[in-house]
Amino acid sequence: MMKKGLLIIGMALVVFGSCDKGAEPITPTTAADQPIDSIYNTTPYTLEIPNWLPKIVIPNDNTLTVSGVGLGRYLFYDPIFSKDSTIACASCHLQELGFSDPRKISLGVNQAKGTRNAMSLVNVGFYSNGLFWDGRSKTLEEQALLPIEDHTEMNESWDNVVKKLRRHPTYPKMFRAAFGIEYATEITKELAVKAMAQFERTLISGYSRFDRIVFQNDLNAGFLTDAEERGRELFFFELSQQLDHPGCSHCHGGPLFTDNTFRNNGIDSVVTLNDFKDRGLGAVSKKMGDNGRFRVPSLRNIELTAPYMHDGRFNTLEEVIDHYSSGGHFADNLDANIRKFVLTERDKKDLIAFLKMLTDTTFVNNPVHKNPFR
Repeated sequence: MMKKGLLIIGMALVVFGSCDKGAEPITPTTAADQPIDSIYNTTPYTLEIPNWLPKIVIPNDNTLTVSGVGLGRYLFYDPIFSKDSTIACASCHLQELGFSDPRKISLGVNQAKGTRNAMSLVNVGFYSNGLFWDGRSKTLEEQALLPIEDHTEMNESWDNVVKKLRRHPTYPKMFRAAFGIEYATEITKELAVKAMAQFERTLISGYSRFDRIVFQNDLNAGFLTDAEERGRELFFFELSQQLDHPGCSHCHGGPLFTDNTFRNNGIDSVVTLNDFKDRGLGAVSKKMGDNGRFRVPSLRNIELTAPYMHDGRFNTLEEVIDHYSSGGHFADNLDANIRKFVLTERDKKDLIAFLKMLTDTTFVNNPVHKNPFR
C-alpha cells in the first residue's frame, strides 16, 4: 500500500544493529543533563485507506506523524526490548506472512514456549473491541506494554528497556523528533509504545485481488474464475443459503473479513464451560459464558498466516474447513452459526480458491513496512 508520508525523520538515521544479530553495544553519546541536539518534527503522517474500508480511530493524544511512525518502525524491529537482545516484536510478526508467526506456539527469550500463536497484525488498527486473542488490551498502546515483561516473551523489565533507550546513540534524537522531548531522561515506556502503536496503525491491507475486482473494477486483475465464484457463493451467507451451507461471513463479514467479536467456534471438547484449558475471553471478563471464546481473526491474507486458531492446531486451510463442516464440539456457548454441513472435495477447493483471493501482495512486500536494519 502506498503512503504519502515517508518513514524518514529529517536526519541521517544511524543503523544500529540487525534484528537478527541482536543489539549492538550501547554507548551513550549525549549526557543525560544535556539537551538533545535534533529537531522536533511534527509533519503529519497521512494514511491512505481504501474507501471500502472503515475509518481508523486515532487517539487524540497519539496522532500519527512521520517521525513517530518512523520511530515505531525501528522499535518494532529492534530486539533491544528483550532481556538478551534476541527477540523483537517482528520475531513473531513476519511481514511476508501477513505479520503472523509460522510457529504453532510463539517462542520467547531462551526459546520459552508461550501458550498461543501470535495473531496477525493485518489491519490491527481497525480493531475496536479488544486486542489479543482474549481481548485483554483495549488499545494498541496498552497492548504493546505487555510482551516486554511477559516471562515467556521478552522477559525484560520496562525500567531496563527505558535505560537502554535513553543511553542509545540514536534513539534519543528519534524520540526528540517524534515527541518533542528535550532530554534523554524524558524517554518513557509510554512514549515507546505510542511510537509502536503509530507504526502498527499503518499496517493496512486492502488491495487484494478480491478488492481490485470487486471494489476497484480493475480490469487488470481479471475476473473471478469459476472456482473462485463458486467459493464466493459458499463464503457469503446471503448466497450460501440456497446451497445448504451456513456461510463464513456471519463471523468473517464486511470489508475487514472479521466482525470484531469473540466466539466459541467449537474447537474444544468440554463437559462444562469451566473445563476449557484456555478460557480465552472468559479469563479476562470473569464471566463463565465467555469461557472458550476467542477473537474472530481477519481472513485477509489468510493464505499466508498458517497455522490457524489461537493455539495453532490446524496447519492448513483444508483442516480448518474440515473442522467447520464437522459441526465442531458442542458447548453451552457454542456459536449458533457452527453447525454440521456437507462439502464435496470440489466445494473445499473452491472455497480455498476464494480465500486465496484475499492475499494482498502489495501489503506483504510494502517497503515502508520492512525491517529498517536490513
